[in-house]
Amino acid sequence: MKRVRSMMWGGAVLAVAVVVFLVFQVAVRQLRAGIEQALGPRASVDSLEVGWSGVVLTGLRVRAERPGWPADDELRADRVRVVPALSSLFSDAWRVNLVRVEGAYVSVLRRRDGGLQVVPGLVRPSAKPAAATGRPVHIGRIELVDATVAFYDASVRQPAHRMRLERLNAELEDIALPALDRPVSVALQAVFKGPKRDGDISIQGQVTPATRDADIAARLTGVDLIALEPYLLKVSEAGVRRGTLDLSLDAKVARQHLHAPGVLVLKDLELGAGGGMFGTFAGVPRQAVLASLSRDGRIDMKFTLDGRLDDPKFSLNETLSLRIAAGLAESLGVSIGGVVDGVGGVIKGLLGH
Repeated sequence: MKRVRSMMWGGAVLAVAVVVFLVFQVAVRQLRAGIEQALGPRASVDSLEVGWSGVVLTGLRVRAERPGWPADDELRADRVRVVPALSSLFSDAWRVNLVRVEGAYVSVLRRRDGGLQVVPGLVRPSAKPAAATGRPVHIGRIELVDATVAFYDASVRQPAHRMRLERLNAELEDIALPALDRPVSVALQAVFKGPKRDGDISIQGQVTPATRDADIAARLTGVDLIALEPYLLKVSEAGVRRGTLDLSLDAKVARQHLHAPGVLVLKDLELGAGGGMFGTFAGVPRQAVLASLSRDGRIDMKFTLDGRLDDPKFSLNETLSLRIAAGLAESLGVSIGGVVDGVGGVIKGLLGH
């Protein structure tokens, strides 16, 4: 009798094992098909391996659609690991516990009209609702490890001005696709590359992409001013020979309204010879800037960004520019009249508005 029961138990275990194996194979096929569909026609991978612990892609590349994109690739990654909740592959919504991207390169384009594009080959707009295009996906956490970001800004210069972040490490948590209607936690640290020295950048907080609600703290430390010349200077102004910028900004957006107090610090600034004694720097009389620097080698400016993001004139808001300019003019002891346009351009460029 014991032998019969043992055989029955053994048969049951074998049957369960076979069912689990078959279910896993079906899940694997669904997962592979979903990833290949998500990557799009311009993507390629050297290998795609699927196992019990998830999916590993090596040699991922998303080629750019040329002409019109300033780099050869929109995205490259040495290794991408995707850890799904396999049980969710048979539900109405997929859940991915972790996406870890190692050794990535991402190119980002800010168009001449100010619009921002990030990997458009993957983020393909669609007029169809999510139910018609596929199941929604919830990602628990995305990790970027040792990434590089090339940022091209066509709104300030032609050809597009390029800035570069390296050794970027970031974590994003709680991402709901395609709706993006949940607060996404963001933590990012990177090195801001400059011609003469490198600075640091960090971002912490939450953002809801669908509504643009946000609570973000951003810090830039020791950033090379030469890398930011297009945002600081007009064409007729003298260039920057050296100097650094520190920026501290605490931004909150609720119901399309932005409130963001900040502090901007210029250090060790040395200007080029162009423009003569009556020239300007960021719209400020050159002599006033040099006089302030001769006292303690730095210029400190407090400002507050305040306005509605859905206002098409927000980036040109005269009241905002006047508030910023008043702080700078007070610190330099100059008239406010010539400062407004220059300082407004600096802040607009740095914040991407």
